[in-house]
Amino acid sequence: MTVSTAQRSPSAAAPRPEGSRSPGGDRRRRNRYDGLTPWFFVAPTLAGVGLFYVWPTIQSFYFSFTEWGAFGGTTWVGIANYTRLFADPELLVALGNTVLYAVVALAGIPLAVWLASLLNRPGLRFRSLFRVLFFLPVVTVPAAVSVVWKLLYNGDFGMINYALSAVGIDGPYWLQTPVVAVIAVGIVGVWMSLGFNMIILGAGLQAIPDDLYEAAELDGASRFQQLIHVTIPLLTPSIFFLTVMSAIGAFKVFDLIFLMIGNTSPVIKETQTLVFFFYSKGFMVNDKGYAAAIGILLLLIIALVTFVQFRLQRKWVHYA
Repeated sequence: MTVSTAQRSPSAAAPRPEGSRSPGGDRRRRNRYDGLTPWFFVAPTLAGVGLFYVWPTIQSFYFSFTEWGAFGGTTWVGIANYTRLFADPELLVALGNTVLYAVVALAGIPLAVWLASLLNRPGLRFRSLFRVLFFLPVVTVPAAVSVVWKLLYNGDFGMINYALSAVGIDGPYWLQTPVVAVIAVGIVGVWMSLGFNMIILGAGLQAIPDDLYEAAELDGASRFQQLIHVTIPLLTPSIFFLTVMSAIGAFKVFDLIFLMIGNTSPVIKETQTLVFFFYSKGFMVNDKGYAAAIGILLLLIIALVTFVQFRLQRKWVHYA
């Protein structure tokens, strides 16, 4: 007996009510809107980045090819600002001081590794208190930090020179001597960032399995050998992150130089960094076009240093 198509599939043969939607059409429409949903959530962040980062960068790039009048207005001068910049002897001084400050800042990372490993030792009492004490400089206002350290660095009655004189050493005028002033300010920068670095490294230390230390101890490794052959290799991702952030922060240093040395110091020309160089030309001399060229050069230097760091990390960073 032959069964008709309508008898085998009543639902297929039944006419679709007027105005109803097919499941396939609903699915296609839903998929189309699903693709827009993530952009809806990231739109505020993208708008903030574009408004406060991308657009000012584009403006600065344009202004670097212009010259500003005393009462406003710009004049297109082409690459004259860049030609003048690369012939300016102050650029080499500011770049050298910035690199020196960055070297001091990066030298603080091994210190942070050592202190973080000490705080991670099992059975250590008052661990939380030590972490709070080390982290306090991170949340302290830079102006207050500068006032305290200026007193400590004072060449006549500072505590540092007094302590050195007790052992027969004549301390220098820390903030009035070129090169020494940059290193002194760099030490303050290391002190301020030490707590943050230790938090990052402490999180990395807690992710290292205890079995590795037990195996190394069974093999006769001392604590120092465990630090060199177990802790540091497994901490390289955290160390790499800190080197990138420290280098970027060092190349952008301004507040400590401005607050501790000051724009009225007789040695500010010999101790200024790239950002202070930018500030002096843009806001003290009101040469905003030239300052914009300095800012673009600083942006390119930071991008180049970061790119080199990411290329070199393939050789020494070990991801588990």
